[in-house]
Amino acid sequence: MRAMIHIRKAAERGHFDHGWLDTYHTFSFADYYDPDFMGFRALRVINEDRVKPGRGFGTHSHRDMEIVTYVLEGELAHRDSMGTGSVIRPGEVQRMSAGTGVLHSEMNPSQDSPVHFLQIWILPERRGIEPGYEQKEFAREPGRLLLVASHDGSEGSLTVHQDARLYAATLDADGVAHDLGASRYAWLQVAHGSVDLNGNVLHAGDGASVENERRLEIDGTAEILLFDLS
Repeated sequence: MRAMIHIRKAAERGHFDHGWLDTYHTFSFADYYDPDFMGFRALRVINEDRVKPGRGFGTHSHRDMEIVTYVLEGELAHRDSMGTGSVIRPGEVQRMSAGTGVLHSEMNPSQDSPVHFLQIWILPERRGIEPGYEQKEFAREPGRLLLVASHDGSEGSLTVHQDARLYAATLDADGVAHDLGASRYAWLQVAHGSVDLNGNVLHAGDGASVENERRLEIDGTAEILLFDLS
């Protein structure tokens, strides 16, 4: 089988500027529809959002989705119908299982600084899961892939109800490598900086799907998310 890496350029994503919200959609979402980008494997949504001070998403509902929030800059305040109230900051990762149904809101609590974050949706392994919430701070080590979410919660990661492993890394000159198991796929998302992925150059906002490739070599100066998917 031929190895394939397909790059999703940042500028090709869906883009909407709502004034209070500047958002880019890697995959089809809300009013943005592209039949060629409906998701990748169980990865359904990667939205890159910038929300102005004091603004945000009012209370709304979700169900049957694993929602991971990754803050790049600023702070994001979260409240939900499970009784959770928290503030998510850079270095922390949040997972909310919507399951049978959750109401929640996400607001920028600052009155003077915007918040910049990635909102990620992963399809769950089954419908009707009991709603749940986790949030953890992860100590970053430059040049190391850090497991931040997994099916079994290994290595202190958050637990997602899907056969998926999410890694975060801050890269320096040494780069990182990742071996994909048999019949595994990957998605690489560049949050900041630029990387070389097996000879393919990606910049901030770019993503890439990986199929039939057993080893990933990632070099550059960047902040990245790497999804290892079934």
